[in-house]
Amino acid sequence: MYETVTNDIAISVEPFYIEDQSEPDKERWVFGYRVTIENRGRVPVQLMTRHWRITDARGRQIEVKGEGVIGEQPHLSPGERFQYTSGTPLSTPTGFMMGSYGMVAEDGLPFEVAIPAFSLDVPDERRPLH
Repeated sequence: MYETVTNDIAISVEPFYIEDQSEPDKERWVFGYRVTIENRGRVPVQLMTRHWRITDARGRQIEVKGEGVIGEQPHLSPGERFQYTSGTPLSTPTGFMMGSYGMVAEDGLPFEVAIPAFSLDVPDERRPLH
């Protein structure tokens, strides 16, 4: 589990390997990740955008930007959590992801929340240091 807190918004990520969707002989490894977003602050917030940087073991990087997560722009009152699961394919058996969410506080002020860097690794795979 990986976690970070920015501006009273806690982001935790639990990555996992999806073996039945992966095809190593075709250089395709699929990973999932479960994200929990928790509002530890005193004002309601809304997640508006996402920005991911996905890097494989060869250093190739893909950026993904868009509105919301899984088709939603969740509102989080103080103490509330929102959890979702998503995934990404890689062309190597290891890599990592990191990014940020664009949030808006109840008063209309936008702010960014860091998503912690997390490792994507096939279990029992020899891992290079990223």
